[in-house]
Amino acid sequence: MRNSRLLAPPLLVAALLEGGLPAWAGGNEPPAAGRPATYTNPVIPDDFPDPFILRVGRTYYAYGTNSGGVDLPVLRSSDLVRWQRVGEGMGRLGSWATGGYTWAPEVARTSAGYVLYYTARHVGSGRQCIGVAVSQRPTGPFNDTRGTPLVCQLDLGGSIDASPFQDRDGQRYLYWKNDGNCCGQFTGIWVQKLSADGLRLVGNPTDLLYNGALWEGSVIEAPQVYARAGKYYLFYSAADYNSDTYAVGYAVASRPTGPFRKVSREEPWLATTGKVAGPGGQGIITDGRGQTWLYYHAWTVGKVGYERGGQRSMRLDALSWKNGLAVLRGPSLTPQAAPARP
Repeated sequence: MRNSRLLAPPLLVAALLEGGLPAWAGGNEPPAAGRPATYTNPVIPDDFPDPFILRVGRTYYAYGTNSGGVDLPVLRSSDLVRWQRVGEGMGRLGSWATGGYTWAPEVARTSAGYVLYYTARHVGSGRQCIGVAVSQRPTGPFNDTRGTPLVCQLDLGGSIDASPFQDRDGQRYLYWKNDGNCCGQFTGIWVQKLSADGLRLVGNPTDLLYNGALWEGSVIEAPQVYARAGKYYLFYSAADYNSDTYAVGYAVASRPTGPFRKVSREEPWLATTGKVAGPGGQGIITDGRGQTWLYYHAWTVGKVGYERGGQRSMRLDALSWKNGLAVLRGPSLTPQAAPARP
């Protein structure tokens, strides 16, 4: 299950009180030419769980789960390495939702503008459900004018972790997780077609994957699909987010609606390694040279879990492909060659 951290990190508290916006570089200093030659993880050292990155022209925007009293934290970068906090991106929640529990936001650009898919607390049931909000700018404010959620499987524990995807033919899809682990039920990944403007669901939902592998425990969540060379790669997180057991796996299909086959049922694809603990909340972004990068949050060993003063900071590692399989150069803690700017 995802987490909403309501206490503000000290750096953010100071910035808000002073009216300033902190910039994070994760120890990464630009060379004389203005572009980092190398970077060192984490690229966002503060708490920034469930990150999603959207590229608009030559600028990247990062959105994260609520923290520090901000429902939709928004950051901006020109190189994926140095990030500047923009501030609160949420304008108005839907009347069905209450603030403070807004999780795992993702944004798509459609004919309606910038469309935000977000998870929030459903007032009527107390479950988490998925809403949709719109802005004419990637920084917001995003406004949800609806009285009901977009997806809300109350009989299955609720719905969280919405992730939009547009196929090569222009068809849009929405992936999400039913929140069954909230109440002793199964958890699964679902998909349903979206309208061209991304504001409406079309047809019926299809269930794609369920937790079942030993390492996944009672949770499978955080879906994101990436298409490459005629294949669809569905990356997901599983196990307990508040521990070092949280990890990432993926499945492959020939169609966006599946059937998807897990690459491995025995062990995760990305798991706790060295000082990087409980990686998850993953996504894929492409740099100026077309190189793919995996971004994700993770704890630091020794401070795993919020009750131990931990933070889920955002990391970045180069992602390559070999014989149809995803190969990650990481998780890294030493200096790495920086992404190419758009």
